[in-house]
Amino acid sequence: MKLHIVPARTGIAWVKGGIRVFWRQPMALSALFFMTMAAMSIATLFPLIGPALALMLLPSATLAMMVAAAEAGQGRFPTPALLLVAFRTGRQRLRDMAVLGLLYAAGFLLIIAISALFDGGQFAEVYLGGEPLTQEVAQSGDFQLAMWVAMVLYLPLSLLFWHAPGLVHWHGVPPVKSLFFSFIACVRNLGAFTVYGLGWLAVFALGGVAMSLITAVLALMGLGSGPAVMGGAMVALAMMLAAMLFSSIVFTFRDCFEPPERPEPAAEQALTASEPAPPAAD
Repeated sequence: MKLHIVPARTGIAWVKGGIRVFWRQPMALSALFFMTMAAMSIATLFPLIGPALALMLLPSATLAMMVAAAEAGQGRFPTPALLLVAFRTGRQRLRDMAVLGLLYAAGFLLIIAISALFDGGQFAEVYLGGEPLTQEVAQSGDFQLAMWVAMVLYLPLSLLFWHAPGLVHWHGVPPVKSLFFSFIACVRNLGAFTVYGLGWLAVFALGGVAMSLITAVLALMGLGSGPAVMGGAMVALAMMLAAMLFSSIVFTFRDCFEPPERPEPAAEQALTASEPAPPAAD
C-alpha cells in the first residue's frame, strides 16, 4: 500500500467525480443512500443501545456507498445487495468492520460527552435523545458553545475514519492501523481535502439558492406550493446532495492510495473507476 500526495486542485476533481457518477445512476444511488439512512434510523429505535448501534453502522454504510459509486462508475447497476458488502467478505473482514464501528461509536459518544461539560448536556439531549430544539435553547450561549466544541472535535474523528472502511475492506488493514493511515493520508493531502470541503459547501449553497429561486418563480406564476411541499422538496434536495457527497468518497480513496494487488471480488474495479488517478508524489 502506497500513499499518494495529490495537488490541491484534485479536491475539485473529487467533487466533480461524485456528481458525475451520481448522475450515471441517480435513482439507484439515491435509493441506496436512503436505505442506509433508514437502517440507521431504525437502529435508533432500540432501547438504550439504539443511538450507539446507529453510529456503529456508519462505517459500513460509507463503504456500501463507496462500492456502489464504483459500480456506477464502471457502468454497472448498483443493487441493494451492496448494502451488505461489509458483511459478505469473510469473517475476518466482518470482525474488523464491527471493530471499526465500535471505535467510531465510542469516539462520537466521547465527543458528545465532552460537549456536555459546556452546557449540562442540552446539546447531547437534542442530538441523541431526540429532544425538540426550541428557539430558546438554540439561542443559548452554552448550547452554541457545546455545539461548536462538538464540531471542532468531530473534525479529527472524521479524518480518522474517512479512509478506514476502504482500507479495511480492500487492503485488509487492521482497524486501528486503518485509522492511523486514514489520518495521515488526510493530513498529507490537506490542501486537496480543504478544496474538496469548500467545493461541497459551494454545491450545497448553490442547491439551496436554486431551490429558493424555483420556489419564487412558481409563486410569481401563481403555482406556489405550501410550506409542507417546500419542506419536502428541500429534504429531497438535501438527501440527493448528500448521496452525491458520499458517492465522491471513493474518488478520494482511489487517489490517496494505490489499488491493492489482489482486490476483493465485490467491486474489484472500485479503485480504478472513472479517470486515472493523478501521479504520485512520494
